[in-house]
Amino acid sequence: MRTVILGARPPAVEALIELRHTTGADLYDEVWEGEYHMAPAPTGRHGRVDSEIAAALHPLAKRVGLFPTGPFNLGTANNYRVPDRGLRRDERDGAWIATAPLVVEIVSPGDESWEKLPFYSSHRVDEVLIADPATRELTWLRLDEGEYRPVDHSLLLGVDVADIAAPIDWPPTD
Repeated sequence: MRTVILGARPPAVEALIELRHTTGADLYDEVWEGEYHMAPAPTGRHGRVDSEIAAALHPLAKRVGLFPTGPFNLGTANNYRVPDRGLRRDERDGAWIATAPLVVEIVSPGDESWEKLPFYSSHRVDEVLIADPATRELTWLRLDEGEYRPVDHSLLLGVDVADIAAPIDWPPTD
């Protein structure tokens, strides 16, 4: 369910955003061209798939000199997305990361994973991995002339997607 408030944010909404920030509940909140997107915390199924993907990607990333990370702010203070996971070329610390060679999105019911693709393209993210726990599928996308196209092989990691997908112990579907 979406909630859209036209005009200035009411004080109660400002207070809710501040509360989320103070308590750390805003980890996955995003700003889309000035619009605040409040995302719920991931489910247990989401977290399990995230752990499985982290385990699969970590040694591959290290082998090619990339740094694995959990959620981070890709973009700028007024326009950013928070992928579930990513691989970065350096370990610079900071609130805003301009780009990444790979980002991972894990689909949750009602989320905006697929809607983030144009943003990732505009920030020159080379590859995007979208994992869907409901279908138990990985979709690997590579940036090609400004658009993402499905691929079976990661040029970035030098590995077939099937080799990454094979060891994933997917949680049961309901």
